[in-house]
Amino acid sequence: MDYGQAKLTFLGTGTSQGVPIIGCGCEVCKSPDPHDKRLRASAFVEYGGLAILVDAGPDFRMQMLSNGLCHLDAILLTHNHKDHTGGLDDVRSLNYIDRRAAEIYCEDRVKEDLIREYPYVFRFPKYPGAPEWHLHIIDEEPFLVYPNTEERELVWVHDVGYHYRLADGRLVPTSRCLEDMIDKADPAGMACSTGGVEIIPVRGMHDKLPVFGFRFGQIAYLTDFSSIPESEFSKLEGLKHLTLNTVGYHPHHSHFSLDEVLELSDRIGAENTWLTHLSHSFPCHSRFCDELENLCSGRGIRSKVQPAYDGLTIS
Repeated sequence: MDYGQAKLTFLGTGTSQGVPIIGCGCEVCKSPDPHDKRLRASAFVEYGGLAILVDAGPDFRMQMLSNGLCHLDAILLTHNHKDHTGGLDDVRSLNYIDRRAAEIYCEDRVKEDLIREYPYVFRFPKYPGAPEWHLHIIDEEPFLVYPNTEERELVWVHDVGYHYRLADGRLVPTSRCLEDMIDKADPAGMACSTGGVEIIPVRGMHDKLPVFGFRFGQIAYLTDFSSIPESEFSKLEGLKHLTLNTVGYHPHHSHFSLDEVLELSDRIGAENTWLTHLSHSFPCHSRFCDELENLCSGRGIRSKVQPAYDGLTIS
């Protein structure tokens, strides 16, 4: 199904500590080049008329502000490490502006961790001011994401919290139990007439932790991978843009090394491969660009491999 051309903006391209790292005096951390200032990994995708965020880490608030973003149809979570979920409380602002719950798509194990780590979101009756989330559980099959235009409007009741306004004008609490907040995402094969777009999840491993990347048309965004099961490579055929993570030159237990990324980019064969989740182990941006160009030329790699940077938009 063709939803038109996807556009992806890198909101953050750094590791879990970001770049610069607190207290580090290395050349990269002290670099004045804005390309070397890296917030925690996250991406904003415009696809099929929808505004989709991939991961909401600790820098979520600043990423939204600095990119002028004030509406999201969906938040897709790759996994539940704090550099990818630590900013979810800040969707409270979107609840107030859009008067809608935040639509969050994640797998079941991530849901369980969110319940433990954000207990006030799932406690009933709700604490006034807690963020309003609606969780959609996904698995390895393609799923549909919809415009966040639910008919029920969120209404703030002072000192009480959010309620839904029904068609007859009555106000009812948003959630009375956990089941009110959670459902299973619609499968991609489901007939849809309300503007849903298909997202293809790509399974990977982050050391021993299963994680997801996502494909949006001709763009695939994979972060925090250390391996890709053989069964998933068919989902990565015919790409214009591929994003892969790497944190350094040497083998790493939970991320690709640079050599592994170069091998994968050549195998997958996307026109462009963009590197994210970058650490200060690599040289400054301009020198890293030159290094990658020389490595790809010397190894005959078909894909053009480049370091992504915060604010870069691809389409």
